[in-house]
Amino acid sequence: MYLTNIMLDPERLERWITIAQSSLLPLLKGALYYTIPLTLISFTIGLFIAVLTALARISGVAPLKMVARVYVSIIRGTPLLVQLFIIFYGLPSIGVTIDPFPAAVIGFSLNVGAYASEIIRAAILSIPKGQWEAAYSIGMSYPQALKRIVLPQASRVSIPPLSNSFISLVKDTSLASLILVAEMFRRAQEIAATNYEFLLLYAQAGAIYWIICFGLSLVQGRIENRLDRYVAK
Repeated sequence: MYLTNIMLDPERLERWITIAQSSLLPLLKGALYYTIPLTLISFTIGLFIAVLTALARISGVAPLKMVARVYVSIIRGTPLLVQLFIIFYGLPSIGVTIDPFPAAVIGFSLNVGAYASEIIRAAILSIPKGQWEAAYSIGMSYPQALKRIVLPQASRVSIPPLSNSFISLVKDTSLASLILVAEMFRRAQEIAATNYEFLLLYAQAGAIYWIICFGLSLVQGRIENRLDRYVAK
């Protein structure tokens, strides 16, 4: 009914079109300068953390396994929003103040690291033990076997779920608006606060998120097809 009334009201429709046009560039700037960099930086750091955590989980060193397990349990067992609030709003109470963007990077990286570590750990464990034994039989050490034999195969197995994690991270970056990062959704909130067209601005931001994620899904599909052809050979 609300949209129908707008369609029947030429002045309101014209106002919507004007606001949508004027807000498009600020929203795109928010995506370009904050949403996309935040996603790329956080995922890269998180992937590094994930590999180290996965290796710790499968190692024979009990303290490392325990630390990695506790880290994964805490991150996976608490909401991402709570983690961001602790880093940005909670740490200043003990004298540790972090700017919004670095705080968001830390929060998202730790979150990605915990979830992606389980993906990587499962991928490593999916490699047949015969691969390890073959590597040892030709004189490779554990690090050499891991680097040259196991990880390349595990990476092909883990790429599809890691791609899904990357796409999810694009959407999760909207939570950074709550710790004052001027990413795309924060820009939408700021603009909507001046003209009170919350439905229009939030829908416009959602459409941009969808376009970004749809493009990434197409890239993911092409990568998976290439991997399938590689495995088939």
